Amino acid sequence: MSAEPAHRLFPLFADLRGRTVLVVGGGAVAARKVEALQDTGARIVVGARALSPPLAALAAAGAIAHRAGDFAPDWLDEAWLVIAATDDSAVNGAVAAAGEARRLWVNVVDDATLARVHLPARVERGPLQIAISSGGGAPMLARWVRERLEAQFDDAYAPLATLLARHRERIRARWPDLAARRRGFERLLAGPLQALLRARRHIEAGRAFDAVLQEDGNALGSAGHVALVGAGPGDPGLLTLRALRVLNEADVILHDSLVSDEVLQLARRDALRIGVGKRAGQHATPQSGINALLVEHARAGRRVVRLKGGDPFVFGRGGEELEALRAAGIRYEVVPGITAASACAAYAGIPLTHRDHAQSVRLATAHAQDSLDTLDWPALARERQTLAFYMGVSRLDLLQERLLAHGRAADTPFALIENGTRPEQRVVAGTLTELSRLAKAHAVESPALLVVGEVAALAGHLHWFGAAPLGAADAALAHAA
Repeated sequence: MSAEPAHRLFPLFADLRGRTVLVVGGGAVAARKVEALQDTGARIVVGARALSPPLAALAAAGAIAHRAGDFAPDWLDEAWLVIAATDDSAVNGAVAAAGEARRLWVNVVDDATLARVHLPARVERGPLQIAISSGGGAPMLARWVRERLEAQFDDAYAPLATLLARHRERIRARWPDLAARRRGFERLLAGPLQALLRARRHIEAGRAFDAVLQEDGNALGSAGHVALVGAGPGDPGLLTLRALRVLNEADVILHDSLVSDEVLQLARRDALRIGVGKRAGQHATPQSGINALLVEHARAGRRVVRLKGGDPFVFGRGGEELEALRAAGIRYEVVPGITAASACAAYAGIPLTHRDHAQSVRLATAHAQDSLDTLDWPALARERQTLAFYMGVSRLDLLQERLLAHGRAADTPFALIENGTRPEQRVVAGTLTELSRLAKAHAVESPALLVVGEVAALAGHLHWFGAAPLGAADAALAHAA
């Protein structure tokens, strides 16, 4: 016996305004189908003995009509589309057979053999809809694809689709030739329009749109765009969806040395990558040089990503770079990242605030003597708060000395988190009086975050990522070895 030849489904979007759609079934599955139908303008009729609370509420509000009782073929008299969504295969089969006899499209939930029309997984961005179907054979795959498309197409596509639909006739009049229309559309998307819509700057977006139509794109000039992007502390899984999109659109990436290789691997493969951070004794590009590179590449019409470890606005000089871009008339946006204090502490099992131990948290940088001299040490030495010191490995002895000198208790817990969130993460924990000695005994190196406060003691039993924290006993064993 030969196998039935493979066939594909024909994708179709149906206009259901004012038309009756019958949903047979009153439970949770039926409720999900009704929810998908609600914005279509269809007249929704739900046939079932009883309705679940959500469906009953919709019926009471007049959003759906309820046909009570057991399914009968005459329920299909006015229907244009039928959905069988009961947990009874016999009832679903009867609905499918009745629909087939009347030449109606029937969807049978979770039964591809009976269904004559399939309801796809969807990604919706305003009037833009992307439908995904596996032909009913692999619904989990369709859902998996939908999740990835959800990440790829952000909310800026909703106003973009609305704008293009509103001006469809203008676009067709401006470029009557299909090839020219396609080239104009590419110029439109390559310009600032999507970034402006994403930033909710709709008036400027309208002007950018008009510039393409009226001046064939020349009004936009050759100016590019710069995105300041926070790469987080190292784990690529902590990148935001927006950061991932921008990295995949970049022509040029200027990155710090603290940005992990795993994060850089997620960027567009053919993007020009320029390291501007200090590593292995090499000199970092001065801030003025970074600013000049950003302006140079943006003025050449490129999409530039300034990729920074952590968050660009937390000890990342992001504000200085925005000032330089604004002075040069370069368009920019900021994509926040997860800052080291939040991420590294979380990966070490340390809550930065805790009802019993700390009602506030302070972030400070300690990479140079000058920065130490500007800190409010009496305030930092107060109890029941958490201190998070960035870039402080080379100044741990001074941090310890000044906190103790200004009254912080010697038995205050601390945790040093080296390479936080990365596979090589290490945590060294102890009390404030042991800080400098334990850091040297365990050879802690940068990048490392120092957390001081009662919450640091929780790392001992709340840790979940990597090895348990190292302490004084481990240092003694290492020294004896």
